[in-house]
Amino acid sequence: MGHYHAMIWIDHLEARVFHFNASEVETLVIHPDKPHRHIHHKTHVVGSGNAPEDQAFFHAAAEAVADAGALLIAGPASAKTELVKHINRHHPKLIERIAAVEASDHPSDKELVAHARKYFAAADRMAG
Repeated sequence: MGHYHAMIWIDHLEARVFHFNASEVETLVIHPDKPHRHIHHKTHVVGSGNAPEDQAFFHAAAEAVADAGALLIAGPASAKTELVKHINRHHPKLIERIAAVEASDHPSDKELVAHARKYFAAADRMAG
């Protein structure tokens, strides 16, 4: 479809990817091969108690927005910052196109797209 703006809402269970313009939206949902689970930490055992980052999941999410001109990343907890770290390491050309990273609960797809459109309308006015 080739829309300029994109948004990823990500947690450890899924990445919801939206490519959009003022009137159209294309949605893609990406799931990790192994959904994130908390590992219970035992006393006197080395390790943080967290599962390792799913690089294949982050790679699929980054590839899904590789052609975006401007990107908004949102989500709860740490998945959004882990995605940004992955993009910085493995997709350095894309890092420059990240307009913002925001904390966000679990809004509906319609709410996410409305927020992203409003965000980019304001950002585009300021840049233009």
